[in-house]
Amino acid sequence: MQGPVNQRIYRALRESIVKGVFPPGSPLSEKDISDRFGVSRQPVREAFIKLGEAGLVQVLPQRGTFVMKISPKRVEDGRFIREAVEVAVAARAAERVTPAQIDAIAGLLAGQRAAARRNDTAAFLDLDDAFHQAVANAADCPSVWQTIENIKANMDRVRYLSLADVTPLDVLIAQHEAIFEALHARDAQAARAAMQQHLRELTISFEPIRARNPDWFGVAEG
Repeated sequence: MQGPVNQRIYRALRESIVKGVFPPGSPLSEKDISDRFGVSRQPVREAFIKLGEAGLVQVLPQRGTFVMKISPKRVEDGRFIREAVEVAVAARAAERVTPAQIDAIAGLLAGQRAAARRNDTAAFLDLDDAFHQAVANAADCPSVWQTIENIKANMDRVRYLSLADVTPLDVLIAQHEAIFEALHARDAQAARAAMQQHLRELTISFEPIRARNPDWFGVAEG
């Protein structure tokens, strides 16, 4: 894991929270994290601030830092923003994708099929992110993926909960295949429609996920 130490700590903790290693209410100790990474407390403090901005932790004065419950509002805001951005990215990717990028995306799809056969949800979701990042790269918009990562943390937590028993992996693979076929055909309109359908899957599955995991979710705002 490369980059500034505070970024490395942030990404490691973000992954642990997203994957449920640290469930809602878990305390995060500056001292324990600094000891774990062999660093001073300052970069840990900076990582906590960024996790707070992403809606993953809450710092309570005199009490400590705790993993927050999933915010339904942040989930929907993230999904809305992601759809607005990635639908346009998919259309642009269909116009610019290269043969080498098509081959790379096909390889990621093959990896997802293999992960689904093994029922390896962690690998499947890692490949899911790689797929969407590859589409952004095909659109010549690599920085877009960095922006999306910053706003989708709570979405990712829901995704991990959903794969257990709500959203079948073959449904997600079929949606990715539709995106891939549109890119391969250089059909911008089809790519736009396929990406939109894929990103609206969370809207369909959100309430069943929350009903099955009530302790993970905060009260809906608004």
